[in-house]
Amino acid sequence: MSSVAPDTPIPPVPPVAPVPPRSQEPRFDQLRLLLRSPTFIVGVLILLGWAVCAIAGPWIAPHDPYASDPLNSLTPPDHVHWFGTDQLGRDVFSRMIVGARDILTIAPLATLLGTFAGTVLGLLVGYFEGWVDNIVGRAIDAVLALPLVIVALLALAAVGTSNFTVILVIGITFTPITARTVRAAVLAERHLDYVAAAQLRGERAPYIMFAEILPNVLPPIIVEANVRLGYAIFAVATLSFLGFGIQPPSADWGLALSESYTLMAGGAWWTVVFDAAAIASLVVGVNLIADSVQGVLDR
Repeated sequence: MSSVAPDTPIPPVPPVAPVPPRSQEPRFDQLRLLLRSPTFIVGVLILLGWAVCAIAGPWIAPHDPYASDPLNSLTPPDHVHWFGTDQLGRDVFSRMIVGARDILTIAPLATLLGTFAGTVLGLLVGYFEGWVDNIVGRAIDAVLALPLVIVALLALAAVGTSNFTVILVIGITFTPITARTVRAAVLAERHLDYVAAAQLRGERAPYIMFAEILPNVLPPIIVEANVRLGYAIFAVATLSFLGFGIQPPSADWGLALSESYTLMAGGAWWTVVFDAAAIASLVVGVNLIADSVQGVLDR
């Protein structure tokens, strides 16, 4: 049996090397796959078209969207008013172009708020587990059991209606949904080797959550944000239609539908169809992008 001499130096123990996260497909390859996807290209073109309308609407609209002309009210589409006029004689086409601004401002901001808050909450619940998961998880389940539209209407009725409150209410209602998605993703990562290595190095919990785990759960967060954006567009339009969202004299599409849907019975279909088609096309564009992104990230 061999022995070690008393004066033989003991080699130092090498430091624990960090275990890298699971390998992922290079971002450049994912971007290349997205750019080759026809559905992604169509969705981006639709979204860019409405974004141009939202930014440059007052300059590209052929008529003043707020100018009333009672003598030409409810004029059918013709060479002067391409989409006709509404009950006040305002050009429907011009109002549809300008109306993209409010919905493309409020919906993305509400989605961003809900995604940020839901991601932070989901990381906390998924990482600490135990009593934190039990208490917060049950609270999330209780909130999700309520009809979110009803919750939003009650909140807006209590605090008042403005663009800021609409953003806040929609963002808060989206937070538990996003948190549940992030929690599930974090639980799948929580006990992997790279997390254990970070704990052995003495890293603090905030660093492990946001620097180690968060990059690996970004794909479901990105997909969830895209899906929530489509719901946010519908939510803004619905609240405006019910009178709890964007207020007059805005040319918002949901508000325009609220003001004109009764005219359908009299044959003035153009006052409703074009704004409804605008909402549908924007939601379809966002969903096409979301489906393409999910397909690439799932590879």
